[in-house]
Amino acid sequence: MFLTLTLLRKGIPGKQWIGKYRRPRPITWQMKRNTLKNLEREAENEYWLSRPYMTAEQEHGHVKERRAQDWLKIKEAKFANFPEHKRMTDHLSHLRITKTW
Repeated sequence: MFLTLTLLRKGIPGKQWIGKYRRPRPITWQMKRNTLKNLEREAENEYWLSRPYMTAEQEHGHVKERRAQDWLKIKEAKFANFPEHKRMTDHLSHLRITKTW
């Protein structure tokens, strides 16, 4: 049964690159070269990431001051467009026009 199906089948059903009965892609020398390059790059990245630039003691709190200054800049920028304070007398001064005493 399977032999007759494979012999009589004219092609791969559906999409040829996806699915259960997909056509396998031929592996070229460029694909092998690119894979090797990617693996070498990954190994070099792992090498450099395994050696920290700063010790744990140096790293602890090294950006605390700069982050505080950045937060102050953000806060000042937020309040720069804030309107100035107004008193209730400024809002209700139009009601005191006829008051004469």
